[in-house]
Amino acid sequence: MRYDFDSFTDRKGTYALKWDVRKGELPMWVADMDFNTAPAVTEALVMRAWHGIYGYTTIPDKWYDAYINWWKDRHNVEYKRHELLFSTGVIPTISSCIRKLTTPGENVLIMTPVYNIFYNCIRNNGRNVLEVPLVYEKDSCFPDWTALEKALSDPQTSLMLLCNPHNPVGRIWNRQELERIGELAEKYGVTVLSDEIHCDITDPGKDYVPYASVSEKCRKNCIICVSPTKAFNLAGIQTSAVVIPDVRLRHKVWRALNTDEVAEPNVFAVDAAVAAFTKGGDWLDELREYLLRNKKRTAEFLEKEIPAVKLMPSDATYLLWLDCSDIGLTSSELAKRIRQKTGLYLSDGRQYGERGCFLRMNIACPASLLEDGLRRLKKAVDAIML
Repeated sequence: MRYDFDSFTDRKGTYALKWDVRKGELPMWVADMDFNTAPAVTEALVMRAWHGIYGYTTIPDKWYDAYINWWKDRHNVEYKRHELLFSTGVIPTISSCIRKLTTPGENVLIMTPVYNIFYNCIRNNGRNVLEVPLVYEKDSCFPDWTALEKALSDPQTSLMLLCNPHNPVGRIWNRQELERIGELAEKYGVTVLSDEIHCDITDPGKDYVPYASVSEKCRKNCIICVSPTKAFNLAGIQTSAVVIPDVRLRHKVWRALNTDEVAEPNVFAVDAAVAAFTKGGDWLDELREYLLRNKKRTAEFLEKEIPAVKLMPSDATYLLWLDCSDIGLTSSELAKRIRQKTGLYLSDGRQYGERGCFLRMNIACPASLLEDGLRRLKKAVDAIML
């Protein structure tokens, strides 16, 4: 491989949230990677830093071009310049949209289990979380269409948060599923906000379907959140884009972002995104190959060494959804005991709205760390099931 994903960079002492753990612990929880970003991104940031003046920053044409060309070339959808807005992040965008497009006490719909911060965005703004659990069937999961339509038809439901691809289960929603969601949302007057931050982290040969590309109904009734931060490990840079094709909806979101003061870039936000989307393609493709090897290694290890833990098949993200139902504990108790016994820090499935016993495992790390994590998991499960 041209790029090095095997070397480990020590992140302790850098204020890294992920590695703010006790000595000897191995964090495989929060969704950032233990890989250096693409060299082209680092070079762009170093050059900007060397300039020495870090004043107010505008959005240049090259920022728009970078997003437009990336989505056209990689995902076969052509966004227009006027459809794009800058935002400091997907979560600030979601919170701003909730405040602008809904009123206190209204419902914001989510299909669970789902990214836990969705709950915070809804509840912190005084809105009701309306959960529609996904249906597990034949080692995959699907929307519960009857429950989804019932929830969308509730007059109190005004916004749906869609995770596309889905975190934590790693599903890539197909075109037919997205089209059906769009039809139901349009029928009942519910706006769809599609969080597509994981869209570039798909298995080689797999691609996601941009929600706005599916149909005219989807296109006219959507807010799309995209960013290089997950795929290029740039969460701390605070850079993202919002795509809103409909002019009236776009005006509302533009006002929301500006009112909440999340519409202006920091001095590194533009250069990081431009470098990632114009010079980072080869690096990303190798990253996806490496992540697939890690995923396959995990599947082989679990099947052979820890049959009580079953891996839910997925086509996207570097987050694995582990079915631990056969162990006989709640996910909270299991995650706690694994950490106590071995120092392996996994995410408790309950925080994503999961009713069963699932854990989320981040495998975006060098193979040596993955092997360490798998051995710790086996040691903990063996001890628990004695």
